[in-house]
Amino acid sequence: MASKKHTMYSLLDWIFHMIAYGLILISVSVLFQKTIYIDNAYFGLWGFLAAIIIYALNRTIKPFLVWLTIPITGLTLGLFYPFINVLILNIVDFILGPHFQIRGLFMSFLVAILISLMNEIVHECVIKPLLKKEGS
Repeated sequence: MASKKHTMYSLLDWIFHMIAYGLILISVSVLFQKTIYIDNAYFGLWGFLAAIIIYALNRTIKPFLVWLTIPITGLTLGLFYPFINVLILNIVDFILGPHFQIRGLFMSFLVAILISLMNEIVHECVIKPLLKKEGS
């Protein structure tokens, strides 16, 4: 029974993150059309693929990158942490090629900060209350 609940919460976590990543990517690409481009062919498939890749990289590679950059992050008092998300966005840019492009470090940094804020909001406002309710 606990495994079924864990699977349900994992699925909800994935769904909320996909929606939030999609909203951030679409909003930024509409607001800053010359600096971020997401191919809107196939009814937003490329934006959805970008969200899936960002989620997968955040769950797999990001913990290793955070561990690897602890000294730099500590020396900069945490200011280096958003650059890990910048690296992840540039990896997504590389993987999707012409269908997802971010031009300029400032735009990558802005999207990385928005994604970091969104991760915290989803975790604090959605995931924690669900897990707390499960424990009750």
